[in-house]
Amino acid sequence: MLRVWRRLGVSSSVTIHCRTLCGIGSKSVPAPHTLAGSSSPGTASQEPTRQNDDPHSYTGGRWLNRDELQRISRYVKFDFPALCERAVRACPGATSVVEHEKREGGFNRVFILTMDNRRCVVARVPTGIAGPPRLTTNSEVATMSYLQSKISLPIPRILDWSDDPSNPTGTEYIIQEHVTGVQLHQVWPKMNSEQHMLCTKALSLTMKKMASLDFPAYGSIYFADAPIDSGLKIPFERGFCVGPHCSPVFWNRNPGEEELYHGPSPNCGPWRDLAGYCRGLIDTGFSRLPKDAINNHQTLPYQGSIQEHIRLLETSRQVMQKLVEDKRIQDAAVPTLLHADFHKRNIYVSIEDPTVITGLIDWQSSSIEPGFLYANETPDFATLPVLPSEDEALDRELDEGEISKQKERELKAASICNQTYDVVMTALIPKLRPARLLDPTLFRLFHYTHTTWRDSAPAVRQELIELSARWAELGLEDSCPFSPTEAELKEHTKLSKHLSYGSSAHLIRILMGGFRITNGTLRGLCIARRMRNGYKLPEKLRRGGKR
Repeated sequence: MLRVWRRLGVSSSVTIHCRTLCGIGSKSVPAPHTLAGSSSPGTASQEPTRQNDDPHSYTGGRWLNRDELQRISRYVKFDFPALCERAVRACPGATSVVEHEKREGGFNRVFILTMDNRRCVVARVPTGIAGPPRLTTNSEVATMSYLQSKISLPIPRILDWSDDPSNPTGTEYIIQEHVTGVQLHQVWPKMNSEQHMLCTKALSLTMKKMASLDFPAYGSIYFADAPIDSGLKIPFERGFCVGPHCSPVFWNRNPGEEELYHGPSPNCGPWRDLAGYCRGLIDTGFSRLPKDAINNHQTLPYQGSIQEHIRLLETSRQVMQKLVEDKRIQDAAVPTLLHADFHKRNIYVSIEDPTVITGLIDWQSSSIEPGFLYANETPDFATLPVLPSEDEALDRELDEGEISKQKERELKAASICNQTYDVVMTALIPKLRPARLLDPTLFRLFHYTHTTWRDSAPAVRQELIELSARWAELGLEDSCPFSPTEAELKEHTKLSKHLSYGSSAHLIRILMGGFRITNGTLRGLCIARRMRNGYKLPEKLRRGGKR
């Protein structure tokens, strides 16, 4: 995020201030409710050492806007001593918790519990913004259990869990072993180029293992006896089923969303084919349109009216129906399971040899998706740095625009990691190869239809415009259902120019207004910058579409 803000022209002092205030920084299994390997219950009565006194409230930072709502949304009412008791009983030989450390995650409250026998375990409690807690908890444990039963991955062992909030702790929870090693992001800067490459190769091959598994549908993995209506279960392996998608993608759980959009999407899956999955995206997009009129001061100038978003979603539905008929897109949409948040903070490596992966954590919301949604995602350990020549802010930091030797070495090392990752993804993972070899324009609409209101009208309209202009070039049959008029193109250009972000004040206005800076918003900002710098719409569209 810091890099993104720097590219948007925000001063470093503003960036650091925002990060500080926002708190930016930053899953054979026992059956639920059972306690693994303990003949005696033990006790948690001994008062543990406390680094953060309040286990229920969010203490990881503050927000610039709607701070109280943000913190209330992350408040979890539960019995912390009872959770400690469960952890003690899951650790043979332990009688009490002597120390705990609270860590705030994006969707969970995490406690590292140290027992009186010095054994450490991790207890995780979902917050209200994570999605439906019963489903997310059951799905996370089921996903980890299924992967452990099918392939060899360094996934932490589950010691105890419950998806029923009526248990003595009063909340859903997962207690798992504490992985050995150190977070990759802590040692990455100290590693040499060869270690970077070997680590990237090892991580890429773990993705190859995950992608080798086959599934009959899109959705989330659950245990067969999960608390879900039987009509929403698709059995695929003994003890497991594919059920509703439980990630935040299909659930309106962000602070303030439920009061604005009301309930979750009416179509959370599971889906047996790509056409059904696309209907789920569109239905979710409609469910996230405000049910009541919105005051102008609550929206950005380019947000678009509710009626405009309805038209865009209807158009997107028609376009996606044509896209899913294309065999190339069908071949690129094979149901695929990969880690939903595969980055250096969720990867643990050996302290002695950082090329050895010792743990992969945080499997929450990992789900079965069309392969093309994963195909062009690049994790942070394989991402190329922003070239200074493309970044005005960085240009100013360099002496006469020259890249230092250190920068050259860093770029070379990053390039090797990026190439290593690309070779594995393209050459060794058949499910991802078709999508990685196709033009990304074919797939971008699938990333925006469920969040048109959040990302603004110009973001999704830009995808429709580009698809329409390149329809024949992309090898798509017939004609595009969307053919913008000259007036629509002029209006789109006008709105896109409103997305000027050359000053810190614009971003601060967005932040103070309580709007999340999302991929769609950033893409919209990039569209505007390209237009300011002389970017022209495709010739076909500048001549005007259907009048």
